[in-house]
Amino acid sequence: MKQVLVVDDEAPMRAALEASFRKRGWSVRTAHGRHDALATFRAFPCPLVVTDMRMPDGSGIDVMQGIRAIAPKTAIIVLTAFGTVPDAVAAMQQGASDYLLKPVSFEQLHEKAERAVAGIEGIAEEPLAGTSPIFRAVLQRARQAAATDADILIEAESGTGKEVLARFIHRTSPRARAPFVAVNCAAFPETLLESELFGHVKGAFTGATAAKPGKFELANGGTLLLDEVGEMPLSLQPKLLRVLQEREVDRLGDTHPVRVNVRVIATTNRSLRDLVSEGKFRADLYYRLHVIPLAIPPLRERSADIPVLAEYFLRRYAPANRGPVRFSSDLLERLRLYNWPGNVRELENFVRRALVLSAGPVIGAEALEDMGPSREWQRVSALQAGLTLREAERQLLLRTLEATGGNRTRAASMMGISLRTIRNKIREYGLPRRETFAKQSEA
Repeated sequence: MKQVLVVDDEAPMRAALEASFRKRGWSVRTAHGRHDALATFRAFPCPLVVTDMRMPDGSGIDVMQGIRAIAPKTAIIVLTAFGTVPDAVAAMQQGASDYLLKPVSFEQLHEKAERAVAGIEGIAEEPLAGTSPIFRAVLQRARQAAATDADILIEAESGTGKEVLARFIHRTSPRARAPFVAVNCAAFPETLLESELFGHVKGAFTGATAAKPGKFELANGGTLLLDEVGEMPLSLQPKLLRVLQEREVDRLGDTHPVRVNVRVIATTNRSLRDLVSEGKFRADLYYRLHVIPLAIPPLRERSADIPVLAEYFLRRYAPANRGPVRFSSDLLERLRLYNWPGNVRELENFVRRALVLSAGPVIGAEALEDMGPSREWQRVSALQAGLTLREAERQLLLRTLEATGGNRTRAASMMGISLRTIRNKIREYGLPRRETFAKQSEA
């Protein structure tokens, strides 16, 4: 059961928060102030704390600092009735996962709570190690980039782990103790995205009843992730370009810019260069973001990593009361043959589904039945325009091995290359053992 500590000096608010969390299946403990909160947390540590900002015996920041001294990884959400920019910025810079203005939207609070707990239990521990040379090269480049303050552009297909890599860069950088703030550029309409990024002052527009800092200010000193930056409206791109060049933010309705010290990591599942050619993205902004480019290879290009990832997700999602569970070697081999159009996210969902629907200590090939006809799992997709030469070579080699039942000598003869080259390519691409192809030809 998920656990939370609610800290608020006002009894009605404390009771309302407790009832809201309990209704959603959380185990809740409450405290009426700073001293009570720290004593309660020492006795009953939990992964999430929701605290008021201003209380008679201390602030939410005092609560945060005390709890972080006990359990540094605990997620903390700060609530404030005052909505001042300094309060919110200070909370984020001290390491708060997020903040909300009172009166609190319980739906928004629970969305942030789930995300905060997922962050400390999952995202920070996502696997970034792989045996494939192509992925290890990406990680090495990411580590080199992390040591600098340069902005980074990550271009990769959906589901490959762009945000996971961005968090890894932040976590291994000199900015690791400062905030990591993410904003999805595709999740907001244009008018709201501008306020979300750059903030606004009270009265800047209808409904702006209090000042609100933007994501750039909240990430000050740390890292700002601009997820799916290619979806940003053209009209906002000049303002983003100015912030990147001047490191100053103009809040909506304000007359004085605010200095920020932020490293920007932008991600996209579309080619920004193509968007520039189509007139949908500014060329000057593209080159400003394209300081250190990173490309995460799709899962089909690093099939040697599939068993590693599958085993990781198995350990992560297997219920503690189920006992030891493992994948059969046949299933792992067949997973390596699949094209995984949804990439790592699709593999993760497959493992979770297999755990729910299977019984016994071994998960076998029968787990594939819910994914469609088994023969679909034994083939990669057809060669098509736009494939990289590397991927085309991998698919051609795989199809030839399938056609020969895994006979490497015949495959080498058909492709006009040496047996040694065939062996090297099989090792490079992490292709299955010959026995797997023999089984398929018999099926």
